[in-house]
Formats: sequence, structure tokens, C-alpha cells
Amino acid sequence: MVKSMEITKVTIRDKLVIDANVLMEDPRDYDFSPRASLEGSTISIFNEGDEESPTSTDLDSEQMQIAERDRALELRVKFSVEGMHGILTHKTKNVKTGPNSKKLAEPRWKTVLPIVM
Repeated sequence: MVKSMEITKVTIRDKLVIDANVLMEDPRDYDFSPRASLEGSTISIFNEGDEESPTSTDLDSEQMQIAERDRALELRVKFSVEGMHGILTHKTKNVKTGPNSKKLAEPRWKTVLPIVM
């Protein structure tokens, strides 16, 4: 289950783009089915089946026009699990600094959601 959600940024590209941080309770939990709703100028994102703890933000007039025009948004989610790794006692040097360095995998997800008005 989702422990908490937070909208971090709202931008406009071709459509409305919302960045969100989602904190999960268990690393093996895959129960995340986001939904979006718009009431007035406030957009809310919540997990299906858990409508009592939504995250919401107010949209400006330009963002409202894009949301009403498309009736959809692009949701970009960054997942995390609280307390999964504990505390690091031996930190290694940053291995991403060399010319052949590779970026470490991050738990990110992107989808297009319809907006319920």
C-alpha cells in the first residue's frame, strides 16, 4: 500500500506534467493505481481504493486551460520505501565520476492519467 504521496512540481509541456514522490510501505508491494480528479482549480492525485489520503495542488490559469483542453495529465512518479536500507556505515567514493561511468537505476515510473472533472 501507499504510505504517502506528495506533488513536487507541476509544469506544462505538450500537456500538463505532474511530478510526485510516492512512499511505499513494503518493497514487495506493487499496489499502486493512481487516479486524478479536478475540482475548481485544485487537482488531486490519489491511489485507487484509498481516496481518503489524496495529495493536491492548485493550478494557475494556464495550467487549468491545458487540463481542461486535454482532460489528461502525464504523471511522473519517484518511488521510495522508508527504512528499507537502514543507515550506511561505510560510504564508498562516488563511482559516477569517471568518463565511462554509468548512472545507477532509480525507481521511476511515468504514465498518462485521465482527469475526472
